[in-house]
This record gives sequence, C-alpha cells and structure tokens, in this order.
Amino acid sequence: MVDAHAHLEDPRLTDDLDAVIARAHAAGVIAIVTAGGDLESSARAVRLAETYPAVYAAVGYHPHEASRFQPGGLDQLRAWCAHPKVVAVGEIGLDFYYDRSPREVQRRVLEAHLGLASEVGLPVVVHCREAGAALLEVLRAWSAPTPFPGPSPEQGGEAAALPSGAGPARRGMIHCFSGDADLACRFLAVGMDISLAGPVTFTNARELQEVARAVPLDALLVETDSPYLAPHPHRGQRNEPALVAVTARRVAELRGMDFPALAQATSANAARLFGLPLPVP
Repeated sequence: MVDAHAHLEDPRLTDDLDAVIARAHAAGVIAIVTAGGDLESSARAVRLAETYPAVYAAVGYHPHEASRFQPGGLDQLRAWCAHPKVVAVGEIGLDFYYDRSPREVQRRVLEAHLGLASEVGLPVVVHCREAGAALLEVLRAWSAPTPFPGPSPEQGGEAAALPSGAGPARRGMIHCFSGDADLACRFLAVGMDISLAGPVTFTNARELQEVARAVPLDALLVETDSPYLAPHPHRGQRNEPALVAVTARRVAELRGMDFPALAQATSANAARLFGLPLPVP
C-alpha cells in the first residue's frame, strides 16, 4: 500500500518516527507522501524524504498559512521541486470552514502554487473544506487546455486548443475528500484523483461510503492524514501510516473487492500520480 498523504513532520510523530516507519513497513506500506504546510514544515518534509527511503515529500503552503506566504517563498518551493524525492506541490487549497486566512488571499496563494506545479511538471495535493464551488472554479481555469501560439486576431487567425494530453501536466488529488459523490465527479472532471482517509470508516459516514463505491478504481487513493483522523476503531487516537491498511480494508469492503486487489490498485494509482519508483503495475 501507499499512504498518499501524511504529516510525518508533525511533532506528534517525530519523537518515535523510527518506530512509526517500522510499523508502517510491517503493515505493508511501501511508500508515504508527507506534505508540508509552510516553508518550515516543507523543509522538514524534504529532510525526512532524504532520511527514509520509503518517504517522499510534497511542499507548499496550506490555506491556513496563506497569510504568511511571501512571493519569495515560491523561489524556495521551486528549488525543492527539483529534488528527486519531492513528488508534488502541496498541501495547498481552500478552507472556508476555519477561514484562518482571508478567502481572497487563500485563492491568490493557491493560484500561485498551481502555476508553480505547471511550471515544474508536478502534481498537486489539494485541501478542500467547505469550499468546493470556489475550488472547482480555480481548478477548471487551471486545467483548461492551453492554446497553441498562432496567428493573432489582427492577422486574421485564432489560437487553436491543444489536443487532449498535450501541454503541461495538470493533475493532482483531493486529499482526505469530505464531500459527496456529485462533488467527487466534478473534481474528477478537472483532472483530480480522490483520496479517502479515516473518516470513510466512521459508521455515520454514509456520503463518503457512497463516494468509495462510486469513484472509478483508477482514480482512487487511500491515505491517513497522520497524525489526524485515525480510522475506526482507533478514532480519537494518534493516527499513523500503518493504519492506512484499516482504511483500505474498509474501502475494499464497500466496493465488494478483495483487499489485495484494492491495495494494489490504489498503490498503482499513487505511483502513477506521483511518479514513485514502486514495484506495482
């Protein structure tokens, strides 16, 4: 399995991280993508990726930290994106539930990160809470076909749209997806995969369980969001990557699949999305 999103740099995990990684390996986790939320945590994520062979990093500003973003920070993120163990720009996105940064600031910072991802050819790891419509608007604009340079209107011509698959890569995942199946389909339409975390195992999570059944298998990932959102029956405890197996087993059950098939498919999806050198088809 691949834990497609965690926060190994969080202080709640760093004190016994060697043991956390060992338990993950024992549970069958072959890779973990750990995501920063500002420059400091992104730097820690990169260091962890350098330290542990199975750990990869995403770098960026979480929407909670958008007010702290400075344009110069994009230069540092750009430099990290050249690192062979940095596989995504993230965690980025919009959070209209807590509103810890002004909404327009969140949007500007998100757009800056999306531009960086296009520039460096990396996928994005996207946070969305109570902001589905606004996030879809931004992602639609970002994922729209890029026009070919062509004759200007003054020359009597119009730029033609790139054919499917051409132009810069614009792809990513909505991490810890928390919406309904309709919203999931809308995100799929703009090139996002859907990543499910511990809440899909909660007994009252009927909408998420429908999402687990509805999302095409080739667009589905699983994650822990460690140290947050431990799955049932560990709810309320510190989460860690080994518990991605609990979430994956529940998703397999909801889809009527064998657990090994679900684990293999979601690992292959993560390997494809992040460019991970994993022994999966």
